[in-house]
Amino acid sequence: MAEKVPSATPKPGVPQQGKVSGDVAAFVEKVGAMARPNAAQDGRLLFALDATMSRQPTWDLACSLQGEMFKAIPKASALQVQLLYFRGFGECRASKWVVDAGALAKLMTGIDCRGGNTQISKVFAHARAEHAKRRINAVVFVGDAIEENVDELADKAGQLGLLGCPLFIFQEGRDSRVEAAFREFARLTKGAYARFDASAPQELAALLKAVAAYASGGKDLLKLQGSSHAQVLLAQLPK
Repeated sequence: MAEKVPSATPKPGVPQQGKVSGDVAAFVEKVGAMARPNAAQDGRLLFALDATMSRQPTWDLACSLQGEMFKAIPKASALQVQLLYFRGFGECRASKWVVDAGALAKLMTGIDCRGGNTQISKVFAHARAEHAKRRINAVVFVGDAIEENVDELADKAGQLGLLGCPLFIFQEGRDSRVEAAFREFARLTKGAYARFDASAPQELAALLKAVAAYASGGKDLLKLQGSSHAQVLLAQLPK
């Protein structure tokens, strides 16, 4: 299981660029009125990111956009989010579960990317362990590379799928080998895959909002959204 994140001193994030499309904004408004108003438990979302050295620009982007996830749920409800990241020589850490954007931003802005290989296997293992304690409604993973055995990762993804823990994998870049693997991991867990362009921050923001809505209220809420980002995810989810 991943280690716990030590306390960190916040540093300025990167300002958000671009605008969220009108259809996404309309969807968020509808979600605010309908998602989980009387839920017995808050939705839970595991937010996992590759924090190896090449990922610093995207990490900074994620820091500036993470608050968008919390905008996709109603004020009467809450979304619990746990940050998980890997970097350096075997370092993989998880935060406590938080229920507001400020707490998550404080955790994220105290972390710098460091050189190292991917540790996606640890992400899957941690997700399984946390899901065993209490259901995780969605796991988001943002990355651009795989330096591990793909077959072994697929086996672990399949185990998550059997437990009903869906992976929503967002790829930066266009590495075809990585894309094929990421798509397979998403399929095995009955989740979804999407590619985003780091030069268009609103794309990642829209994807994070869509998954937060799913984690908070389920697939039916995604049907309220007319944006292409949500439709890409919805089309891959089981009927």
